[in-house]
Amino acid sequence: MCGIVGLFLKDPALEPKLGAMLTEMLITMTDRGPDSAGIAIYGHPVRGQAKLTVQSPEPGKDFKSLADDLAAVIGAPVTGDIKDTHIVLHLPADRLEEARAAIATLRPSATVMSAGEGIEIYKEVGLPKDVAARFGLEKMSGTHGIGHTRMATESAVTTAGAHPFSTGPDQCLVHNGSLSNHNSVRRVLKRAGMTFRTENDTEVAAAFLTHKMHEGANLGEAMEATLTDLDGFFTFVVGTRDGFGVVRDPIACKPAVMAETDQYVAFGSEYRAMVNLPGIETARVWEPEPATVYFWER
Repeated sequence: MCGIVGLFLKDPALEPKLGAMLTEMLITMTDRGPDSAGIAIYGHPVRGQAKLTVQSPEPGKDFKSLADDLAAVIGAPVTGDIKDTHIVLHLPADRLEEARAAIATLRPSATVMSAGEGIEIYKEVGLPKDVAARFGLEKMSGTHGIGHTRMATESAVTTAGAHPFSTGPDQCLVHNGSLSNHNSVRRVLKRAGMTFRTENDTEVAAAFLTHKMHEGANLGEAMEATLTDLDGFFTFVVGTRDGFGVVRDPIACKPAVMAETDQYVAFGSEYRAMVNLPGIETARVWEPEPATVYFWER
């Protein structure tokens, strides 16, 4: 019984308010997931630049001189913005994979939460309001984002087990439900070269989409494949650099509501997550159909 929220902005005038709007939506879903919370924020990509968001249980130790140490390894300038237990590292896009690999050696206790041109992921254990306050989510701006409040069922309550999960550049996924064949799918994906940090079934779903897109599928095709290759009950909300998508399993027992206006597309596990969005009273509001893929891209 987790809570999911998502917001894709059509109106650039709302971009400075994205963090505030998502934060309110996230907090409203607290009773669906009080164990931990996370959010993925997408900003406008800067040509030639990329970002690594890194989490550490010991930020005072791990983040000290991290940008300089990483710059020395990759031979390119790196800057860092520390936000509580996370740091966002800015670096040349052509050094992204090299930098990501270097983090494991430079700071073994740290974990890369996300990598890409636009994405930043922040997640921690705790009530959604406390997680949001720690990272200053309310003040963040961007083009779109997704969030999750977790009630753990399949794995321990840890930062690593919190959503969103990111397994590819500028990609992430949040999930309400349970996959029954995640162990067998994980084995197949490992043989295909995918790596995993947790035993969480949601990480398998994220990796499944990444693998499909590596094989040449677009977002819609990859999401369609979840309906035949993943077993269980699920609602997935997926983020990419250019947009977001929604898909529910054929039975669709997990709640989901969507709303669309000329200014935005919004998703919530329940309608109450969206009641304070601007213009919601005149929005087109509907329940996503079972086994149907919805996605919006720029």
